Amino acid sequence: MNCIIVDDEPLAREGMEMNVREVSYLNLMGQFGNALKANDFLLNNNVDLMFLDIQMPGITGLEFLQNLKDKPLVILTTAYPQYALEGYELDVVDYLVKPIRLSRFLKAVNKAKELHELRINKEVIEKENNEEFIYLKADRQLKKVFLQNIDYIEGMKDYVIVYAGKQKIITAMNLKTIHEQLPSKMFARTSKSFIINVHKIESVESDLIHVAGKELPLGRTYKDAFIGKHVKDKLVERK
Repeated sequence: MNCIIVDDEPLAREGMEMNVREVSYLNLMGQFGNALKANDFLLNNNVDLMFLDIQMPGITGLEFLQNLKDKPLVILTTAYPQYALEGYELDVVDYLVKPIRLSRFLKAVNKAKELHELRINKEVIEKENNEEFIYLKADRQLKKVFLQNIDYIEGMKDYVIVYAGKQKIITAMNLKTIHEQLPSKMFARTSKSFIINVHKIESVESDLIHVAGKELPLGRTYKDAFIGKHVKDKLVERK
């Protein structure tokens, strides 16, 4: 992970550098004594993690963080523990109070590494989904359709209608056949007549799913499998 240190105290930067050198997966790209210099570097370099002091002259670490676009992962470092809550509200990875013990430092950067890997995996999946496409026979043509653009598919006996934004493609095929050829993580059969793109779900009711502004049925036969695979693991609820 590419990282930088932002702290106005030279001794603090030196101590943080010693910690960074102890961790094999950290690559120190630079040290900066104020937020302005760090900002210039971030605009022109790919930084994964920033160790950021709070109390600095001119622009404080928290002020810098509040105004920073496309933030890297951030671990705050400070001698003042009273800023912890405000730091977490800015979605930082961790909050280290000086003097920083190596064991505590390691715990923070291991957490940052896990979050970094999750970010990368998410970006890879999104890129793959954005690039995947199929061809459908319609109007004596083979029409290219990107999977990410498909909202839902409706079955009509021996035909299916693919709804992709303003595009509506009718092709001779049954719903079961097209469902078997679509990625199961992205598309779900929700009734005898419908397949939906789970990324386009707006809300789920007991027997309805709202997709791209439409109310589509959630059939009893398909409900348990759909909830178990596409809803349960994403559900945030009170413990």
